[in-house]
Amino acid sequence: MLKLPVDWTLIQTVLCIGAHCDDIEIGCAGTLIELTSRNPRVGIHWVVLSGDEGRPDETRKAAAAIRVDGSEPDVTIRDFKGSYFPDQWAAIKDHFEELRSRISPDLIFTHRRRDRHQDHRIVADLTWNTYRDHLILEYEIPKFEGDLGRPNLYVPLGAENADRKVRILMDCFPSQRKRAWFRPELFRGLMAVRGIECNAVSGYAEAFEASKLVV
Repeated sequence: MLKLPVDWTLIQTVLCIGAHCDDIEIGCAGTLIELTSRNPRVGIHWVVLSGDEGRPDETRKAAAAIRVDGSEPDVTIRDFKGSYFPDQWAAIKDHFEELRSRISPDLIFTHRRRDRHQDHRIVADLTWNTYRDHLILEYEIPKFEGDLGRPNLYVPLGAENADRKVRILMDCFPSQRKRAWFRPELFRGLMAVRGIECNAVSGYAEAFEASKLVV
């Protein structure tokens, strides 16, 4: 296993893209907490493509909770119909083109291209189609499809930051608590598995697929 140190202060702008409210937080909240704790001035853009009534407020609350400096997060939430992204491909593509015209990030977090949820796959494909010369990390979402893969990039998390991620998910997304899978044990368990895989000191990590890196 090759471990490379990262100077988080070199990352000035981050773009986080999610198909639904809570996707970004499930996939990479721990890494965002680590990043902002080391580089409070980093600019982070949340872009969520769909959100049922009431859920956009949950996302804004979660985005604000991730930042350690209390600054107002930049959150954009669109109204594409969730679970129907294939039928809205052209309109979503137009939104990505508009996104590219105003945001050129140092780092992008998006869905996995091998994710079996159709909305997630379209977001991932359009991310790569739109941003061809950027560092893109694909986060993972546990779900019924059982499609978790074999990630190749890990971010160890401090134990307190892993705890904070779980608290943000449970406190900021009350609309999801009725779902059988939306449990602290699930989120903490996946971080523990990834922590073992990368031998994290705290025992916790988040993992990503990095399909292409230029050194």
